[in-house]
Amino acid sequence: MTVNQILSTKGKEVHSIVSTITVYEALKVMGEKNIGAVLIIEDNVLKGVLSERDYARKIVLKDKSSKETFVHEIMEREVITVKPSDNIDYCMELMTARRIRHLPVLLEGEIVGVVSIGDVVKAIIELQKNTIQYLDSYISGSKM
Repeated sequence: MTVNQILSTKGKEVHSIVSTITVYEALKVMGEKNIGAVLIIEDNVLKGVLSERDYARKIVLKDKSSKETFVHEIMEREVITVKPSDNIDYCMELMTARRIRHLPVLLEGEIVGVVSIGDVVKAIIELQKNTIQYLDSYISGSKM
């Protein structure tokens, strides 16, 4: 299964903000959209990602104020991305090795979606379920 197949099922909606807003404002967007990370896009260019983990580690644990800290001060600038043609095994390897939960999807430099660890796990479970059903019917059919 490919990233494109995941996006065709879940949708390609991308939520983004600019880096000049406060972390508090970014958290409000994440809460309203029920998402765990948001992309920072400026002039149609991916500049970074802000996640709940960034907030917890770079604001809460450092006793900073989310209303006084700007997104550009804590966002992750080294963004790991994937292509629509990449397979889910590759995504899982990246997410595990880099300890990240969200992968922006780029096609020729343009953002076409985001896949989360939940999306990848769901796809893997679905593939395994299909394989089990196929093997079950094969075994049942061969006994007749």
